[in-house]
Amino acid sequence: MKVTSSDLLAILRRFNIAGETNVPREIDQLRSNHPRPINQLVSFRFAKTRYYVLFDDTAEDNEQYVVDQIKIVDSNIQGQLLENAVSELTTFGLPFKGKDVYLFRQESDKKRLDIILAERFPDTSRSTWQKHIKAGAVTVNSIPAKNVRQEVSEADYIAVSLPEASDFSARELPIMYIDDGIIVVNKPSGVLTHAKGALSDEFTVADFFRRYSSVGLETNRPGIVHRLDRDTSGIIVGARTLESFQRLKRQFSDRKANKHYLAIVDGVPKHPKATIDLPIGRNPSSPSTFRVDPNGKPARTDYEVIATKAGKSLVLLHPSTGRTHQLRVHMAHLGTPIHGDRIYGKSNTRLFLHAYQLEITPRASTRQTFTAPIPDEFIQLFPEIPHELSSRL
Repeated sequence: MKVTSSDLLAILRRFNIAGETNVPREIDQLRSNHPRPINQLVSFRFAKTRYYVLFDDTAEDNEQYVVDQIKIVDSNIQGQLLENAVSELTTFGLPFKGKDVYLFRQESDKKRLDIILAERFPDTSRSTWQKHIKAGAVTVNSIPAKNVRQEVSEADYIAVSLPEASDFSARELPIMYIDDGIIVVNKPSGVLTHAKGALSDEFTVADFFRRYSSVGLETNRPGIVHRLDRDTSGIIVGARTLESFQRLKRQFSDRKANKHYLAIVDGVPKHPKATIDLPIGRNPSSPSTFRVDPNGKPARTDYEVIATKAGKSLVLLHPSTGRTHQLRVHMAHLGTPIHGDRIYGKSNTRLFLHAYQLEITPRASTRQTFTAPIPDEFIQLFPEIPHELSSRL
């Protein structure tokens, strides 16, 4: 008997596996066998799952018999014989073109290694387990794991040997202000605000805040209420208590935290003072970067040129929204990328972007402004910065 993909699709529909929108070309890897002279077994793949159809008029709805016929061809098969979906009685056989057919769905007890580890240790994220696997910290049956997609079963012996956490107790950051509720530091360029996952081997602002905060100690972001890019220097405020954390979080989300940045850009903006009101979205061709996108999220930046010299401009930036890479994307869109930007411009030095001033309400009805010292690299290019800023802010 010749069995086509159209026949198999018709059978899948009667078992409520496929719908009317599915087409025969979605079925592939057809193989036909005869476990016994009186029957025929067809295996195929549909929707990334392998199925077996047994044509046998002698099976008499005997589940064990049907499975035994399949195992004549594949002794290691595991799965489930599916019930007839169109019968009011609980049966397995279904009439099709004068034959009784039985549908068996193959099921594997194997899963990806990273998925099994995440299921066994739910307090550690799957992405973190992927990093541990790549770092060689996981073995399967005493053999180092091949990769995160390696398939394993519950019967496999999986061992984990995690490296000791890095000790950052001797690392410091410049504290600009601290009280019972908040801590304010001047982040150097090159320091991460927080690790991207639980596994990290570099010092972050969050590691420093952990010594002073009681909030989020079970996470990789203790005390963190906002962030700066790795390459951006300047003011970061951290919360020391849950009350301060909730108050500051609301201010940043409600855009009541007043932020001013200093930047040195390549070139001279066309207008000495303007507002950039252009939405920003993720760049599909490079998902870790962003771009001006009419379908993106609203983003607004006010800027003012403070001084120009030797093809560069000193610019004061005031973002009223907080999109990722907002200032870098907006200034690059004007054709004046921030000097040293290795993503949106040309870089052979640090990123010349500095979180200069932050105005917040750390306690009820108390407004405070914090100002970070201007980096030496900025003053080397524009020695007049301190005098110029005193008349602008």
